[in-house]
Amino acid sequence: MAGGVGSRFWPASREARPKQFLDIMGDGRSLLRMTFERFLKVTTADKIFIVTNGKYQAQVLEHLPELSDNQILCEPSRNNTAPCVAYTAFKLQALDPEANIVIAPSDALIVNETLFADNINKALAYTAETDALVTLGIAPDRPHTGYGYIQFLGESGNDGIYPVKRFTEKPDSETAKSFLQSGDYLWNAGIFVWRAETVLKAYEQYAPEIYALLSQGMTCYNTPEEQAFIDEFYPQTPSISVDYAIMENAKNIYTIPAQFGWSDLGAWGALYQESIKDESGNVINAGKAITEDVHNSYIRGPEGKLIVVGGVDDLLIIDEGDVLVVYPKSREQEIKALRGKAEEMFGEKFV
Repeated sequence: MAGGVGSRFWPASREARPKQFLDIMGDGRSLLRMTFERFLKVTTADKIFIVTNGKYQAQVLEHLPELSDNQILCEPSRNNTAPCVAYTAFKLQALDPEANIVIAPSDALIVNETLFADNINKALAYTAETDALVTLGIAPDRPHTGYGYIQFLGESGNDGIYPVKRFTEKPDSETAKSFLQSGDYLWNAGIFVWRAETVLKAYEQYAPEIYALLSQGMTCYNTPEEQAFIDEFYPQTPSISVDYAIMENAKNIYTIPAQFGWSDLGAWGALYQESIKDESGNVINAGKAITEDVHNSYIRGPEGKLIVVGGVDDLLIIDEGDVLVVYPKSREQEIKALRGKAEEMFGEKFV
């Protein structure tokens, strides 16, 4: 899934070139490219499909030249994740009635990619033989309030795969602490594994409006008529996440607790946490920088521009040339609202 805007990564992430197309980690690869290469440990390039907004089709091909046009699913509108997952399932089932699918975001960071591939292959083997909807859960290491949580039944597991009792969306701080202490909750990483047939049965039961709309295109998928059908019917689907539409309702949900080092890189603070820091606790992603008495800060600047910072602590300093953001790291969640304020005051030029 590569259709989001990444508004909490503003001003680096923009409507015209969002987060998944950026070299956020500084290794010369976009997050989308990193995700693609990660899945080459599981399958071949011809079996990797990208769901994105239609306006990003050319950028996807620029970053992933190995793909054909039929491997890029172009959404005409942003309707959250439930419609895009259903669209993918219908399209892949039309290609292969036995299709077994991994759904994953394009902008997450995975540290141990070998262990990640092992977990994915375990889930694929399980869903190939069962009517299970499997999600990879991340063992939490702190009471994070920005993630959804999965409660699993640890005593009922089978070879490291456990039934799911319930999903809980982003909890408050005290609830998150109780989840961590209980030991039977995992972070919801938004990585799902299931057969197309299995998940489409779930849509038919729990999200009938999405199923009714997109099932009308059965004769169109993987033909020249596909995009015209999607352009007409996809915008009519309700805007809802696959978590709310399917995962909170279905009974055949299982999870694999995973420890491959994961971050959803949802905001600048997450990137700071996952990056190598200097002796003062700073992360500096700028070609030229001078710092004096600077601690625990993230500094990003364009190539060729000298950034000079002194006497500050716990700051985000993001210079994208036309937009400079200087903001407390502890208040990073406010950046999305700042992006909206910039659009309101100055138009779309800066977003």
